Order: sequence, then C-alpha cells, then structure tokens
Amino acid sequence: MIQQSDIEKLQRFNKGVSNAEETQYIYSLFSNNEGKGEFKQYIRKEFNEYLKNNPDKNHNLSYLLDRIHHTIHNNENRKKQTVVKRIYRWYSVAAAVLLIPVLIVGTIWVTGQNQKEPILTENPVTSTLFAPLGSRISFSLPDGTKGWLNSGSSLEYQLPFSNNRQVAVKGEAWFDVAHDASHPFEVAVGKSKVKVLGTKFNLNAYPEEKYIEVVLEQGKVEFSTPGLSAGVEMKPNERLVLSEGTVNINVTDASKFTAWKEGKLVFRSDPMSEVVRRIGRWYNVDVELRDKELEGYVFRGTFQDDSLEEVLRYLCMTSPISYRIIDRKQLDDGTIQKRRVILYKKNI
Repeated sequence: MIQQSDIEKLQRFNKGVSNAEETQYIYSLFSNNEGKGEFKQYIRKEFNEYLKNNPDKNHNLSYLLDRIHHTIHNNENRKKQTVVKRIYRWYSVAAAVLLIPVLIVGTIWVTGQNQKEPILTENPVTSTLFAPLGSRISFSLPDGTKGWLNSGSSLEYQLPFSNNRQVAVKGEAWFDVAHDASHPFEVAVGKSKVKVLGTKFNLNAYPEEKYIEVVLEQGKVEFSTPGLSAGVEMKPNERLVLSEGTVNINVTDASKFTAWKEGKLVFRSDPMSEVVRRIGRWYNVDVELRDKELEGYVFRGTFQDDSLEEVLRYLCMTSPISYRIIDRKQLDDGTIQKRRVILYKKNI
C-alpha cells in the first residue's frame, strides 16, 4: 500500500519534476485504488506519521491531491472521462478528512490559452473547479475570462462554453471577464444572478454565511434576485450586499475586497465580527469571541505572508485583547478537527 516515500513522489509530481516511472506510479495509485476504503485510511495514516517524523517540513496533502486531480483532468479529459470522475469523487471525500491549513497559492489552467474548446454536440460536460480550505487557485475559462477562487470555494460551468457563458459559484471568487457583447457573462449564486459584459469584480457567497456580497472594481454589472422588480446596476467601487431579502449598496474601496487574490489580508476599520470571520477562513481555523464586548471593536491592518500567530499578536498590540490557540486533534470518526482560536478581553 502507500509508503512514506510516496509523499515525496506526490510532491515531485505536483511540481512537474517527476520522471516517467514516478508519473505512471501516481496515475496507477489513484486510478486503481481510489475506490477502496482502505486506501483512504492508509494514505491518511501514513501522511500523519510522515508529519510526526518530519516536523520541520511544510506539507499540505489536501492541496497536493487537488493539484494531482486537476493535472490528470487536463491530461486525460478526452481519453479517460470515467477515470477523472472517479478520482474527483475520491478526492471530495478525502479532502473532508485532510484539512491541513497551509496558505498556499495554486495555478490551474482549465484549458491552454492556445487550445481550442472541444466541440461537443451532445450531452454537455460539466466542469468543476475547487479551492481546498486554506488555499487559493487561479483559473482561466475557455472564453478568456480569468479569475481566482478563495479558500473552500467552487466554480461550475459547462462545455461548450463560449456561446453560453454561465457559471455557478459557491464561496468567494474574483473575475476579470472577457468582453463579448453578443454573449453576456452570467454568474449564478443560488437564485441570484450577476450579469456582465466585460468587467472586474469580486463575489462573496459562502452558503453558510447566508448573504451575498458583490464588489465592483471596474466596468458595470447588473445584480438580480427574486423579489426585485428590476436588476440593480452597480458602478466601480460600489459594494452590494443581499441579506435576508434586502439589498444595500454603499461606496467602498474595492481594493480592500480584492487583495486576497494577491495574498494580502486587508482590514480597514472593520468590526471584529468581520475580522474573525475572515481570519478564520484565511487560516482555516475556528475563531470564537469569548466576550461579547469585543464585537464593538474595530481593526485596521494589512498582512501578507504573515502567520496566524503574527496576525493575532498584532491584534493584541492594537486592542485590549488576548488569545489562546487550541491545536487540532483527531476525532473519534477519524477526521481532523480544525485549530481553534479563542479571543477574550484582556484584563488591564
């Protein structure tokens, strides 16, 4: 079954430096074993053991598995559709138990820039992109639209695409939409929709947070949702929020909401409820405000390539706040619990 040395093979495959023998081994490992329950147990057990034996190394198995899935998808899409679907189903299960919160950026090209979109006359193919927790990925769609997916987000679309530019998003995404007046670009978020011709904007719509946020950086978009008599047009540097059926628009600094794609965590006098939500998603941790009084605090700061501990220390320097970190642990069902951060008011 899987050995500790396979972790290095996974990494070399991910970096594109594996030799032919190692590449074939990785393909065989996933295609022949991904449907077996014991394979999932072995890979999780061996990875945890590897981390214990190599505490100074920085690994993220969830991210490696996601990259392997997409690499195989790109290389084998037209040859082995069924193998790709099996691997994706396996990864979806594996990712749920391998939540290793390492902030790392991956670049995924859905189709090569010079590759023609496949001609499909029957049974359109649905393609899904997924950014694992604690990661960000870039993407390029067949029509030339580019963008980013934030941690725990997904984007779904169908091929052929260029004449039917419709995507569905769960989570947070930034788009730089290719202009095509004859074929408007549409983003579905539940029952709501964002319609554009060519523009740059950020969309935040994690289902568990029960609101939709659209921030327009450049161009013009139209937002529509059931209950509105007409679509709402937005201008650059406007922020639209749909919450509990009510739409609110205010002027903002769009760069604050789009900095995440550049690896920056930016706060501009944000309330603590917003700060802890974004810190939690950025570092894949659960953050708890122990004292209700902290909800009235605001925070300002910009971070790039800073660890969770560094952000928390800065937070304590600027506010009367202390924190405690509870390390992740394995639960009875075999899953790994997230690290927890507890913020409480400092006794002065």
